[in-house]
Amino acid sequence: MNSLISTIVNKVSITRCPDYSYTEKAIAEALELLGDLENIIHPGDSVLLKPNILAAASPESAVTTHPSVVASMCKFVLEVGGKPIVGDGAGISRPGATSKALKVSGIEEAARKAGAKVVNFETAGFTQVDVPDPLQFRKLYIANPVLEADVIISLPKLKTHELTYYTGAVKNFFGTLPLRCRKEAHLLGKRDLFGEAVADVYSVVRPAFAVMDGVIGMEGNGPSHGKPVNSRVILASRDCISLDIVAAEMIGFDPLKIPTTQGAMKKGFGNQCPVVVGTPLEEVKMKFKPSSGGVSTAPSFLTRNLGKYYKIYPRINRKKCTHCGACYLNCSPHAVERLEDGSFKINEERCILCYCCRELCPNNAVEIKKSLLAKLLSEKTT
Repeated sequence: MNSLISTIVNKVSITRCPDYSYTEKAIAEALELLGDLENIIHPGDSVLLKPNILAAASPESAVTTHPSVVASMCKFVLEVGGKPIVGDGAGISRPGATSKALKVSGIEEAARKAGAKVVNFETAGFTQVDVPDPLQFRKLYIANPVLEADVIISLPKLKTHELTYYTGAVKNFFGTLPLRCRKEAHLLGKRDLFGEAVADVYSVVRPAFAVMDGVIGMEGNGPSHGKPVNSRVILASRDCISLDIVAAEMIGFDPLKIPTTQGAMKKGFGNQCPVVVGTPLEEVKMKFKPSSGGVSTAPSFLTRNLGKYYKIYPRINRKKCTHCGACYLNCSPHAVERLEDGSFKINEERCILCYCCRELCPNNAVEIKKSLLAKLLSEKTT
């Protein structure tokens, strides 16, 4: 019986999808090959659908999961009695990045029209949790909608990545972290250590299913500056690691050298030999150009030390503050402190850089201050 369950879990379905007008049909076929969603979702379950909403980019740019994939999955979740919730946290370079990305990507509109609730991880709050069998982090802050969901489904985009070579179903959950945790993971300075950090996140989230948007993928300098490429497939699996192994091999990478896959397997997740059903893998293989970027060549201790001086942090403007307490009441790590005179101050040591205080302030009293290094780098890249 255990071997039968293992085989079912390690199945990866591949279905052809010539363009996004075929999305719903292709996903339906992918789900049928794996036994449908009724075996995973029970009536009344809250189902968090986690697309890749990296940045404010149009669907044609292949930076984010296509809205048709999100809409189709909302429909299938509703059909089995689940309550779909679509949410993510963008690569937060500034407050409001997620809100803008949800709109520009078309995902917010598609999700709402499909009958789903949309949540912004920036403003939904975070809770600190213990990491089981930690490789890099004993504790992590995870977005509340993720922790509150009955079922979690990954909706990644098929893309290359400058740090992890390939980004997929496992790496997708890096978006559940606030900026401070993401920064600490990047400051580890090595691919394998970063992969272990992502595996720590995955071990907390434990998704039940994954459907990958591989209709138009991204090659080259992914995850945001690469070139769209017609890969014309939908991949699905009950196991994110199995899906990542198949998808990475499909685009020409050694799947067992992907840092996030290595990290997940080091923690005991996944299987090196997933079973492909549907369209044979050999029929859809294609060579994606790898990213020319990657980790810094500087010593890791130097990277970590310099990274400490790159700060973009919130500060309360007392002249604008009306003492309404919105920031104080909604700060997950309790970094906003109430002073004796009734005013508020942000404790930088506790702040996890989620920017929830700024997003929820009705008086625009929370300002963003940048360290000298952050100012210099910001000016260089604009």
